[in-house]
Amino acid sequence: MTETARQNAEGVQQSTWFRGLARFGFAASGLVQGLVGVLAIQVAVQGGGQEADQSGALKALAQAPFGAVVVWLVAIGGLALALWLVVDGFLERGSDAKRVWKERVKAWGKAVVYGAVGVTALRTVLGASQDSSRSARQGSSTVLSLPGGQILLGLVGVGVVVIGVALVHRGVTKGFLETIRVPSGSRGRAVVVLGQVGYVARGVAIAVVGILFVVAAWRTDPGAASGLDGALRAFAGLPFGRVVLAAIGVGWIASGVYLVARARLARLD
Repeated sequence: MTETARQNAEGVQQSTWFRGLARFGFAASGLVQGLVGVLAIQVAVQGGGQEADQSGALKALAQAPFGAVVVWLVAIGGLALALWLVVDGFLERGSDAKRVWKERVKAWGKAVVYGAVGVTALRTVLGASQDSSRSARQGSSTVLSLPGGQILLGLVGVGVVVIGVALVHRGVTKGFLETIRVPSGSRGRAVVVLGQVGYVARGVAIAVVGILFVVAAWRTDPGAASGLDGALRAFAGLPFGRVVLAAIGVGWIASGVYLVARARLARLD
């Protein structure tokens, strides 16, 4: 990137409107995560129901009065935040090349996560959404059909487990605090607790998704793979599983509230 292009990109990235859209993206993602938590609790209490994943949350949202408008806003917010993070990664610089690329990979990884929220919302409002479990099974079947597909799918599963463990670690160690400006007093303590509970709950659920991919690879059975909905429902069949699932649902709601708070508190300088 030339110096002129970099300066232009920095000007756009630090503009009030672009940072505003990025902050809105956090709030939009928080809304979706909170709804996933509500759906998880519904599965724990009633069984069945809407898919307890981003797709299910957005479908439920779309069915509410003026829901389509809200889903459009979620799509815009998620994609805007993803774009902000992509630009932020490109603009990362410093004398330590290893650190620079580490920060870039982190920013681009987050861009994929928030971009997925935006794309899922866009597909939902256009009537082309698909539940995560079905997508996972189809994707696993495609990978298993490739040469060395069993190993590749297993590695994907291990990678997802690592992501889940990293989220749990980030929550336990409060590593997320470096990304926000923590308010003083009780408000600050509440934000920290919400972040910790949210990161741990999300990490546990995502780690289970990865474990199901590993099981699918081990059995050479794409039907064993599942997305977030299948992973959460897997808890319901365990001893005291419904209690655990409800607790995870509460954690996802906490994560949603934390992200809404992060919309205001995020460090975007």
